[in-house]
Amino acid sequence: MQMPSTTIAVVNATGRQAASVIRVASAVGLQVRAQLRSREGLVAQELQSLAHVELVEGGLDDRTLLDRLFAGAQLAFINTTHWGDEVAVGRALADAAQRAGVQHFVYSSMPDHSLYPHGWPVLPLWSAKGEVERYVRAIGLAATFVYAGIYNNNFTSLPYPLFCMEARPDGTFRWQAPFHPDQALPWLDAEHDVGPAVLQILKDGPARWAGHRIALAFEMLTPVQVCAAFERALHRRVRYVQGPVEVRVSIPSGYKQQLDGIERLFGTCRAPYFGPDLDAPDEARGLWEAYRGMEEYAREVFPVEERLNGMTWML
Repeated sequence: MQMPSTTIAVVNATGRQAASVIRVASAVGLQVRAQLRSREGLVAQELQSLAHVELVEGGLDDRTLLDRLFAGAQLAFINTTHWGDEVAVGRALADAAQRAGVQHFVYSSMPDHSLYPHGWPVLPLWSAKGEVERYVRAIGLAATFVYAGIYNNNFTSLPYPLFCMEARPDGTFRWQAPFHPDQALPWLDAEHDVGPAVLQILKDGPARWAGHRIALAFEMLTPVQVCAAFERALHRRVRYVQGPVEVRVSIPSGYKQQLDGIERLFGTCRAPYFGPDLDAPDEARGLWEAYRGMEEYAREVFPVEERLNGMTWML
C-alpha cells in the first residue's frame, strides 16, 4: 500500500501506544484522525501541533463520532482501555471500521490465560481485550493483533503498585514485585518503539500479517537482569525483592483484582507472560531493529521522567 495520502484512524490518542503511532505516522506523511476525550494535557497539546493530524474529541460510545473517525480511513490502530465497557466499545469500533471499509485493522490485544487448561486465573483487564480480539476475528476484518510487553516506562519512584523503583535514603533503589527473580519477562519502550513497529506492520499490509498475533516486546529480561541494567545506567545499587504487590495509593476500581491475578499468575503459577503460544523478541526485532532497550531507557529517559514527576534523587 502507498503510505502517503493514506488515512489512519487511532483511538485513545494520548495513551503511550497510540501517541507513539501518531508521532511516527505524522512524520512519514500519513493523514491521522485520532480520537481523544479531552484536548487538555501535554500529550494532547503535542499531538495538536503535529502535521497531518486531525483530533476528534469525544467518547467512544458515540456512533456518530465513530463513523466520523473511520470515514475514508484505510488503516486503523486501536488500543481500547478499561474506561467504560471495554468489550462493547471494542465491538463498536470493529463494526464502525468494517462499515467504513478499513483495509487493515491493528488491534492491541492481550492473552486470556484463563482459557488455557492450566487453572490459571483470569486477568480482567486482559480478558476484555481477548474478547474483543475474538469478535474482530469473527466478523472477518483484515486484522493484526499486537501484544504489548511490559512498558519500560512503567518504572517510577512514586509509590505506585508493581513497578515502583523505590529510591532509598542511602542512594540505592529497591524494586519489589511478585515475579520470580529468574523468570524472563518481555519488555517494551512503548513511546519509542510501538509506532515504528506498527508502521512496518501496516507497510507490509494484511497480505503479510492478517490474522497474526505479534508479541511486541524487544527484550526478554528477568527482574534481576532489569535491576542490573538500571545499576549500569544509574551507577547506583538496585536490588530486586520478590514479594507481594504493595498498594500504597488509591487505585482505579477493579484494578486490585488485576493485581491479585498478576501476583498469582506470574508469581505463584509462573505462567508465560503471553501464554504458551507467543514468543519474543525475534518477531518484534524483525519489524524494528532500532529499539530502545532497558539500559538505555534507564540511563536516558528514567531520570528525565523522574524530574518531571518532581523527584530529586538524581541531584
